[in-house]
Amino acid sequence: MWPPARPSWWRGHALVAWVTRAASPGLPRPPHGRTLRAAGESWGLSRHYSSAERKEKVDMSRFPVENIRNFSIIAHVDHGKSTLADRLLELTGTIDKTKNNKQVLDKLQVERERGITVKAQTASLFYNHEGKQYLLNLIDTPGHVDFSYEVSRSLSACQGVLLVVDANEGIQAQTVANFFLAFEAQLSVIPVINKIDLKNADPERVEKQIEKVFDIPSDECIKISAKIGTNVESILQAVIERIPPPNAHRKNPLRALVFDSTFDQYRGVVANVALFDGVVSKGDKIVSAHTQKAYEVNEVGVLNPNEQPAHKLYAGQVGYLIAGMKDVTEAQIGDTLYLHKQPVEPLPGFKSAKPMVFAGMYPVDQSEYNNLKSAIEKLTLNDSSVTVHRDSSLALGAGWRLGFLGLLHMEVFNQRLEQEYNASVILTTPTVPYKAVLSSSKLIKEYREKEITIINPAEFPDKSKVSEYLEPVVLGTIITPDEYTGKIMMLCQARRAVQKNMVFIDQNRVMLKYLLPLNEIVVDFYDSLKSLSSGYARDKAHTIGKTICERLKDSLPRQLFEIAIQAAIGSKIIARETVKAYRKNVLAKCYGGDITRKMKLLKRQAEGKKKLRKVGNVEVPKDAFIKVLKAPSDK
Repeated sequence: MWPPARPSWWRGHALVAWVTRAASPGLPRPPHGRTLRAAGESWGLSRHYSSAERKEKVDMSRFPVENIRNFSIIAHVDHGKSTLADRLLELTGTIDKTKNNKQVLDKLQVERERGITVKAQTASLFYNHEGKQYLLNLIDTPGHVDFSYEVSRSLSACQGVLLVVDANEGIQAQTVANFFLAFEAQLSVIPVINKIDLKNADPERVEKQIEKVFDIPSDECIKISAKIGTNVESILQAVIERIPPPNAHRKNPLRALVFDSTFDQYRGVVANVALFDGVVSKGDKIVSAHTQKAYEVNEVGVLNPNEQPAHKLYAGQVGYLIAGMKDVTEAQIGDTLYLHKQPVEPLPGFKSAKPMVFAGMYPVDQSEYNNLKSAIEKLTLNDSSVTVHRDSSLALGAGWRLGFLGLLHMEVFNQRLEQEYNASVILTTPTVPYKAVLSSSKLIKEYREKEITIINPAEFPDKSKVSEYLEPVVLGTIITPDEYTGKIMMLCQARRAVQKNMVFIDQNRVMLKYLLPLNEIVVDFYDSLKSLSSGYARDKAHTIGKTICERLKDSLPRQLFEIAIQAAIGSKIIARETVKAYRKNVLAKCYGGDITRKMKLLKRQAEGKKKLRKVGNVEVPKDAFIKVLKAPSDK
């Protein structure tokens, strides 16, 4: 009988004993054609198999440097990057062609739920062109401005980009921003006009926009429909013909750039690397230029789009590397890896991301502090643009002050914590950093500098000790149909913006450039441009303070005593609300009689409430914090 009956003490480790002793006499064998692994799975058991056990190793030596092309897909949000990546994977035979191929490279749950790319993903494509086998390393990048750091890091591993533009929408703000990232990196740009199958598509108009704004001849544009696959194969040919091979040398000592990394519970840090020089294989001893720690390489391979182990990785190639890094602090994005006793000049790495939005993050229950700390460390390994500083609050306890590139970035980070690490957190209202020029010599001595940066509103210095406050400003680009120009200009002026430029990019569309205070746009400027700012500018402090007090009043449960809610800047109270106490009708038992009897009962009740106010505690439920800390909405 197969499988054999198992006693009540059976556990998963018994499968290992069965596998090792299956050939021994006296033990039943599986039926013909039935593998032990399949049998184990039929018993409801699982075992962690390394990728080496799952797939045969690929030989990467057959791709010389001249047959390698490394490129990214960049575009504005929803212009079809991920759909184009799906078609390229299908055309090269990397994945089977099925109707279910949607956002194949978007592996995170948050990406599939929101329909956007938040994490750059790599895939190695094998493509035969004119009798030669080419290795095309594709990196699909996010389109939202909050994830531009992902784009800039991805471009460091590339020699060219596909600039995708919607044939209906035309050039939009992030199209411009991403183009200049590629332009500054001196990469080859191939313009691709997508969605030509749409009813309102106007590829000729978009060609003229590309020529006017980017100075790229219109005859270099490739017109496609990624959804139905029209003309997509011409992109692969253009990648081979227009993008140069990487400038890399196999004979030089190993020099590998870590441009991304993830944490695996079983294998430790999985680093995505781009090899600029040399060769790396399993068993090599490598050193981190950042930490100077040495590691032995356990596995190398390429992403196809899942992990495909290889014998070796060679100069010019992009792949993954596992070397037993068990601590998340050991893998630094931008680090250079080299062979032991063969030191090299470290690669330039990346500029540190500059956070634009700060928010406090606290565990709902302080007993979960260490678990949340571990989750944040692992997630920041995968998203190095988040900055983390320890913080504490009288109301919320120990926590962190996190810096993000924008509001969507903050929301996605919070969602990933919940989905990937089952963490439940309280996130405070987002704020922007300010600077204060100190006038008090005592404070200058305390801070050891005259100009300080403030990321927490609670640490805002008093006006009497400051000569001036400085706020961050951004140069914003807005591209809009000309009929909305007047309304948008009025909106920008209301946000204290200063107009810098105005250009008609075609007959119907205008590109506006404004210098905008960051606190005026960070919370809601991307979401329909409709609600007030959540910054801490003092001319709006009263309105914001009153709104928060009102929201807390509506959220707090009533007590047997009166609760005063106050908003303050420093020692100055700017708004107040009161939660009325529950009141028992102590006169209910009095039917007529002397008024002094009633007054005595009321006086005794008032004294009891007064005493209760001194000893009573107010428990603020989690829901109340979340309601209060949400951005104010229009009324």
